[in-house]
Amino acid sequence: MNKNMRIFNYGQKEIDYLRKKDKKLCAAIDRIGRIEREVIPDLFTALVNSIVGQQISAKAAETVWNRVTGKLGEITPGTIAEIPADRIQQCGLSHRKVQYIKGIGQAVLDGRIDLELLQRSEDAGVISCLSSLNGIGKWTAEMLLIFSMERPDVVSWGDLAIQRGMMKLYGLKTLTKEQFDRYAKRYSPYGTVASLYLWEISRE
Repeated sequence: MNKNMRIFNYGQKEIDYLRKKDKKLCAAIDRIGRIEREVIPDLFTALVNSIVGQQISAKAAETVWNRVTGKLGEITPGTIAEIPADRIQQCGLSHRKVQYIKGIGQAVLDGRIDLELLQRSEDAGVISCLSSLNGIGKWTAEMLLIFSMERPDVVSWGDLAIQRGMMKLYGLKTLTKEQFDRYAKRYSPYGTVASLYLWEISRE
């Protein structure tokens, strides 16, 4: 594992709560066992990683990310600002994604986005702040909440794999936003751990 990564931290308390709240999720948890998903504690690195992963498969995202970290070294606003756009693009990123990454690096350097302040902000505040940047939508902000900030209660309607996992878990052919919200409310305040299992179910 990369030295600047760690595993999303959850324990028996979250598992016991979810098992008690939902019989079908309980069965899935018992079948799948503990899930280890890497998180990136550094917010800027995690944000760049999220943009890399937009609209491509998890496997493709991992390949491109390995190239990015291999070729560019430490991912900081300063290094992203200094490295020419075409060199970043050579890692397998589109021109548009490179511009987004460059723009975010500049926003941090300019002080338009305060990463330390974000750490202390509520989920809605983080989403609002990040969504003001080019290339960042609600989904990317929610992935950052999970895979960097380790916020406990994030279930993303915008994530198709989570929707697919939910449909498989409950045997649904379609899924409305109302149904989704009802399940997400059931998982609360440990929706993020439920999300980890829904991702796993969607891949089975």
